[in-house]
Amino acid sequence: MATGAKSRTPGHGTGGQARTRLARAAVIAAARDLFLERGYPATTIEAISGASDVPPATVYRLFSSKLGILKALLDVSIAGDDQAMPIQDRPAARALLADPDPHRQLAGFAGICRQINARIAPAYQILAGAAGADPEAAALLAGYTRQRQQGQGQIARSLARVGALRPGLKQRNAADIIHALMSPEVYRLLVSDRGWAPERYERWLADILTSQLLPPPATRPDPGPPGLDAVQCRPPGGTS
Repeated sequence: MATGAKSRTPGHGTGGQARTRLARAAVIAAARDLFLERGYPATTIEAISGASDVPPATVYRLFSSKLGILKALLDVSIAGDDQAMPIQDRPAARALLADPDPHRQLAGFAGICRQINARIAPAYQILAGAAGADPEAAALLAGYTRQRQQGQGQIARSLARVGALRPGLKQRNAADIIHALMSPEVYRLLVSDRGWAPERYERWLADILTSQLLPPPATRPDPGPPGLDAVQCRPPGGTS
Protein backbone atom coordinates (compact mmCIF):
# COMPACT_ATOMS: atom_id res chain seq x y z
CA MET A 1 0.00 0.00 0.00
CA ALA A 2 1.35 3.41 -0.93
CA THR A 3 2.11 5.73 2.00
CA GLY A 4 3.79 8.64 0.29
CA ALA A 5 7.06 8.05 2.18
CA LYS A 6 10.24 6.35 1.06
CA SER A 7 10.67 2.89 2.52
CA ARG A 8 13.51 2.49 4.99
CA THR A 9 14.78 -0.45 6.89
CA PRO A 10 13.96 -0.36 10.64
CA GLY A 11 17.64 -0.46 11.47
CA HIS A 12 18.34 2.70 9.48
CA GLY A 13 15.62 4.68 11.24
CA THR A 14 16.59 3.41 14.65
CA GLY A 15 20.24 4.14 14.03
CA GLY A 16 19.48 7.67 12.87
CA GLN A 17 17.37 8.37 15.94
CA ALA A 18 20.11 7.04 18.19
CA ARG A 19 22.73 9.26 16.52
CA THR A 20 20.45 12.27 16.86
CA ARG A 21 19.93 11.60 20.57
CA LEU A 22 23.68 11.19 21.09
CA ALA A 23 24.38 14.42 19.24
CA ARG A 24 21.75 16.31 21.26
CA ALA A 25 23.16 14.94 24.52
CA ALA A 26 26.73 15.87 23.52
CA VAL A 27 25.72 19.44 22.61
CA ILE A 28 23.73 19.91 25.83
CA ALA A 29 26.59 18.59 27.99
CA ALA A 30 29.17 20.76 26.23
CA ALA A 31 26.96 23.84 26.42
CA ARG A 32 26.37 23.31 30.14
CA ASP A 33 30.12 23.27 30.83
CA LEU A 34 30.82 26.27 28.61
CA PHE A 35 27.93 28.33 29.97
CA LEU A 36 29.19 27.75 33.51
CA GLU A 37 32.82 28.43 32.58
CA ARG A 38 32.42 31.42 30.26
CA GLY A 39 28.90 32.65 30.90
CA TYR A 40 25.97 32.48 28.53
CA PRO A 41 26.67 35.71 26.57
CA ALA A 42 30.31 34.80 25.84
CA THR A 43 29.60 31.26 24.65
CA THR A 44 29.16 30.84 20.91
CA ILE A 45 27.56 28.10 18.84
CA GLU A 46 30.97 27.50 17.27
CA ALA A 47 32.53 26.90 20.71
CA ILE A 48 29.73 24.50 21.64
CA SER A 49 30.17 22.74 18.30
CA GLY A 50 33.89 22.32 18.87
CA ALA A 51 33.50 21.08 22.45
CA SER A 52 30.76 18.61 21.52
CA ASP A 53 32.34 17.45 18.23
CA VAL A 54 29.02 18.12 16.49
CA PRO A 55 29.14 20.22 13.29
CA PRO A 56 27.67 23.74 13.59
CA ALA A 57 25.08 23.01 10.91
CA THR A 58 23.85 20.03 12.93
CA VAL A 59 23.74 22.10 16.10
CA TYR A 60 21.55 24.69 14.35
CA ARG A 61 19.36 21.95 12.87
CA LEU A 62 18.79 20.35 16.28
CA PHE A 63 18.35 23.50 18.40
CA SER A 64 17.87 26.47 16.01
CA SER A 65 19.78 28.85 18.31
CA LYS A 66 21.86 29.21 21.44
CA LEU A 67 18.66 29.95 23.35
CA GLY A 68 17.25 26.67 22.04
CA ILE A 69 20.24 24.87 23.55
CA LEU A 70 19.67 26.61 26.89
CA LYS A 71 15.99 25.62 26.81
CA ALA A 72 16.92 22.01 26.07
CA LEU A 73 19.42 22.06 28.94
CA LEU A 74 16.69 23.34 31.24
CA ASP A 75 14.16 20.74 30.07
CA VAL A 76 16.58 17.84 30.51
CA SER A 77 17.64 19.12 33.92
CA ILE A 78 14.03 19.33 35.12
CA ALA A 79 12.93 15.94 33.82
CA GLY A 80 16.15 13.99 34.23
CA ASP A 81 15.77 12.63 30.68
CA ASP A 82 14.89 13.76 27.17
CA GLN A 83 11.31 12.50 27.20
CA ALA A 84 8.76 15.16 26.25
CA MET A 85 6.46 14.64 29.24
CA PRO A 86 5.74 17.25 31.94
CA ILE A 87 6.66 16.28 35.49
CA GLN A 88 3.03 16.45 36.65
CA ASP A 89 2.03 13.92 33.97
CA ARG A 90 4.64 11.34 34.94
CA PRO A 91 3.58 8.23 36.87
CA ALA A 92 5.26 9.18 40.17
CA ALA A 93 3.62 12.63 40.29
CA ARG A 94 0.24 11.32 39.16
CA ALA A 95 0.32 8.66 41.88
CA LEU A 96 1.09 11.28 44.53
CA LEU A 97 -1.68 13.59 43.34
CA ALA A 98 -4.09 10.68 43.73
CA ASP A 99 -2.76 9.67 47.16
CA PRO A 100 -5.50 10.14 49.78
CA ASP A 101 -2.94 10.73 52.56
CA PRO A 102 -1.90 14.43 52.44
CA HIS A 103 1.15 13.86 54.66
CA ARG A 104 2.44 11.13 52.35
CA GLN A 105 1.63 13.29 49.33
CA LEU A 106 3.65 16.25 50.61
CA ALA A 107 6.57 14.05 51.67
CA GLY A 108 6.61 12.49 48.21
CA PHE A 109 6.58 15.83 46.44
CA ALA A 110 9.36 17.07 48.73
CA GLY A 111 11.45 14.17 47.42
CA ILE A 112 10.63 14.97 43.79
CA CYS A 113 11.41 18.65 44.42
CA ARG A 114 14.80 17.79 45.93
CA GLN A 115 15.69 15.69 42.88
CA ILE A 116 14.62 18.38 40.42
CA ASN A 117 16.34 21.23 42.25
CA ALA A 118 19.55 19.22 42.53
CA ARG A 119 19.54 18.57 38.78
CA ILE A 120 18.46 22.04 37.73
CA ALA A 121 20.71 24.10 40.01
CA PRO A 122 23.50 24.71 37.42
CA ALA A 123 21.05 25.30 34.54
CA TYR A 124 18.94 27.66 36.63
CA GLN A 125 22.05 29.61 37.62
CA ILE A 126 22.91 29.98 33.93
CA LEU A 127 19.38 31.02 32.99
CA ALA A 128 19.02 33.52 35.84
CA GLY A 129 22.34 35.11 34.95
CA ALA A 130 21.49 35.30 31.24
CA ALA A 131 18.04 36.77 31.93
CA GLY A 132 19.60 39.95 33.31
CA ALA A 133 21.05 40.92 29.93
CA ASP A 134 19.16 38.90 27.33
CA PRO A 135 15.43 39.60 26.75
CA GLU A 136 14.87 36.18 25.19
CA ALA A 137 16.48 34.47 28.18
CA ALA A 138 14.32 36.61 30.48
CA ALA A 139 11.24 35.43 28.59
CA LEU A 140 12.41 31.82 28.94
CA LEU A 141 12.86 32.31 32.69
CA ALA A 142 9.38 33.81 32.98
CA GLY A 143 7.94 30.87 31.05
CA TYR A 144 9.70 28.38 33.32
CA THR A 145 8.33 30.19 36.38
CA ARG A 146 4.78 29.98 34.97
CA GLN A 147 5.27 26.31 34.20
CA ARG A 148 6.44 25.69 37.75
CA GLN A 149 3.46 27.61 39.16
CA GLN A 150 1.04 25.54 37.12
CA GLY A 151 2.60 22.22 38.10
CA GLN A 152 2.86 23.04 41.80
CA GLY A 153 -0.62 24.52 41.76
CA GLN A 154 -1.92 21.01 41.17
CA ILE A 155 -0.65 20.04 44.64
CA ALA A 156 -2.71 22.81 46.26
CA ARG A 157 -5.70 21.86 44.12
CA SER A 158 -5.40 18.22 45.14
CA LEU A 159 -5.26 19.10 48.84
CA ALA A 160 -8.17 21.53 48.57
CA ARG A 161 -10.30 19.03 46.69
CA VAL A 162 -10.21 16.54 49.58
CA GLY A 163 -10.52 19.20 52.30
CA ALA A 164 -6.98 18.65 53.59
CA LEU A 165 -5.91 22.31 53.85
CA ARG A 166 -5.71 23.86 57.29
CA PRO A 167 -8.75 25.91 58.37
CA GLY A 168 -8.87 29.35 56.77
CA LEU A 169 -6.19 28.60 54.15
CA LYS A 170 -7.44 29.23 50.62
CA GLN A 171 -6.24 27.17 47.68
CA ARG A 172 -4.57 30.17 46.01
CA ASN A 173 -2.63 31.03 49.17
CA ALA A 174 -1.62 27.39 49.55
CA ALA A 175 -0.32 27.44 45.98
CA ASP A 176 1.75 30.56 46.77
CA ILE A 177 3.27 28.84 49.82
CA ILE A 178 4.17 25.75 47.80
CA HIS A 179 5.64 27.87 44.99
CA ALA A 180 7.86 29.80 47.41
CA LEU A 181 9.07 26.89 49.52
CA MET A 182 9.81 24.62 46.54
CA SER A 183 11.65 27.34 44.61
CA PRO A 184 15.18 26.85 43.26
CA GLU A 185 16.19 29.96 45.21
CA VAL A 186 15.35 28.37 48.56
CA TYR A 187 17.18 25.18 47.57
CA ARG A 188 20.25 27.15 46.53
CA LEU A 189 20.20 29.19 49.75
CA LEU A 190 20.01 26.16 52.04
CA VAL A 191 22.02 23.55 50.10
CA SER A 192 24.55 25.55 48.08
CA ASP A 193 25.03 28.58 50.34
CA ARG A 194 24.41 27.13 53.82
CA GLY A 195 25.81 23.68 53.10
CA TRP A 196 22.77 21.57 53.95
CA ALA A 197 22.77 18.01 52.70
CA PRO A 198 20.04 17.49 50.07
CA GLU A 199 18.45 14.87 52.33
CA ARG A 200 18.21 17.40 55.15
CA TYR A 201 16.59 19.88 52.77
CA GLU A 202 14.04 17.24 51.74
CA ARG A 203 13.10 16.48 55.37
CA TRP A 204 12.82 20.19 56.17
CA LEU A 205 10.70 20.82 53.08
CA ALA A 206 8.30 18.00 53.94
CA ASP A 207 8.00 19.28 57.52
CA ILE A 208 7.48 22.94 56.61
CA LEU A 209 4.95 22.13 53.89
CA THR A 210 3.03 19.96 56.34
CA SER A 211 3.03 22.60 59.08
CA GLN A 212 2.05 25.42 56.70
CA LEU A 213 -0.62 23.62 54.67
CA LEU A 214 -2.26 20.97 56.82
CA PRO A 215 -4.24 21.27 60.06
CA PRO A 216 -2.14 20.96 63.22
CA PRO A 217 -2.16 17.54 64.83
CA ALA A 218 -4.86 17.00 67.41
CA THR A 219 -3.59 17.42 70.97
CA ARG A 220 -5.02 16.00 74.17
CA PRO A 221 -6.58 18.69 76.39
CA ASP A 222 -4.62 19.77 79.43
CA PRO A 223 -6.24 18.06 82.45
CA GLY A 224 -5.28 21.02 84.66
CA PRO A 225 -4.57 20.78 88.42
CA PRO A 226 -5.95 17.79 90.33
CA GLY A 227 -9.54 18.18 91.46
CA LEU A 228 -10.79 18.50 95.06
CA ASP A 229 -11.72 14.83 95.23
CA ALA A 230 -8.19 13.80 94.30
CA VAL A 231 -6.73 16.03 97.01
CA GLN A 232 -9.13 14.71 99.65
CA CYS A 233 -8.25 11.12 98.79
CA ARG A 234 -4.58 11.66 99.63
CA PRO A 235 -3.55 10.39 103.07
CA PRO A 236 -2.00 12.74 105.63
CA GLY A 237 1.53 13.75 104.75
CA GLY A 238 0.78 13.90 100.99
CA THR A 239 2.19 10.44 100.26
CA SER A 240 0.37 7.44 98.95
